[in-house]
Amino acid sequence: MSTRSEAVLVDVVRTPVGRGKPGGALSGVHPVDLAAGVLQALLERNGLDSRQIDDVLLGCVSQVGDQSTNIARQAVLAAGFDESVPGATIDRQCGSSQQAVHIAAQGIMAGAYDIVIAGGVESMSRVPLGSSAAGGSPMSPRVRARYPEGLVNQGVSAELIAQRWGLDRDALDAYAAESHRRAADAWAEGFFDRTVVGVVEAPDAVSDETVRAGTTAEGLAGLNPAFRTDQLAARFPDLDWRITPGNSSPLTDGASAALLMSAERAESLGLVPRAGIRSFAVVGDDPLMMLTGPIPATRRILDRSGLTIDDLDAYEVNEAFASVPLAWAAELGADPARLNPRGGAIALGHALGSSGTRLLGTLVDHLDAVGGRYGLQTMCEGGGMANAMIVERL
Repeated sequence: MSTRSEAVLVDVVRTPVGRGKPGGALSGVHPVDLAAGVLQALLERNGLDSRQIDDVLLGCVSQVGDQSTNIARQAVLAAGFDESVPGATIDRQCGSSQQAVHIAAQGIMAGAYDIVIAGGVESMSRVPLGSSAAGGSPMSPRVRARYPEGLVNQGVSAELIAQRWGLDRDALDAYAAESHRRAADAWAEGFFDRTVVGVVEAPDAVSDETVRAGTTAEGLAGLNPAFRTDQLAARFPDLDWRITPGNSSPLTDGASAALLMSAERAESLGLVPRAGIRSFAVVGDDPLMMLTGPIPATRRILDRSGLTIDDLDAYEVNEAFASVPLAWAAELGADPARLNPRGGAIALGHALGSSGTRLLGTLVDHLDAVGGRYGLQTMCEGGGMANAMIVERL
């Protein structure tokens, strides 16, 4: 085991994304097997023996039912890895697999790991959003005492962000349509061919089921708001309710994983690193607004890294809702052309636990394609949190 080392990304893969409902392209695949497939792909693509892996860290949000009992360990076994390989499951809500990457890289830098697989999985068709709260509530008496008016779901938080930053329905729908255009162009150009791997149990799933090439802002304008209720309208009388299914990320199924190791180990194995993991940040933020965390997380990581927003060649800001990246860009003075340049979760889907490493793969592939140096990845997270990470293409 090394002492201190640079943490490098050697490879990253993901499944195609399937719609997160019965009949979706991946709905017939158990989430353990979805995750196992990307684990196997990393070993096969890089000529590794599973016994060389120090740990497998997987993000997953709804850890019940098919995703219960430490899905990382179940996936290790399903992938045929040696029984000596451990696994741990991480929940930082939507940023769970990005947090897995943080922990893996930090462990490598500290000398605790040599080789780690970090990734995530979510089958929202088999384990619906909110399943983990069935039969109970995270709002304990102490939390209720601190927030007596109550917190809200993420869709309402997205509405509050749109209101605060003055983002009207036209702007949200135009952003969503552009996400689909960019994603469709990326697929047509073969951009995702390097990272997307097939699913043995679903051979017909060859591309992201959620991308709609013909999406227009005019077409999205006909959709009704998704989160307005009479009770919420009475609580927030100033909201004009502009968040719809069209400018939100769809429920999806998918898995993704990244192979990280020390620079020394990569060299000894004859593997060429694709990127170095340069800086990390994680923050808490207002749990009512909930999705604004990427703004302070980005400010913190830029301060720590000594970089400016202009030094970054691309930024992947998870598109949970269109208002999130638009508010982020307004606050940071970011270049819209560098923001989610290959489309984001509105088009490519948001398979919760898998999204962090999906974004990482897209970011590194884009840096390769344009010859960029630095990329930022940041994600809003349930409860009012956010992760941020800067990578450098090698």
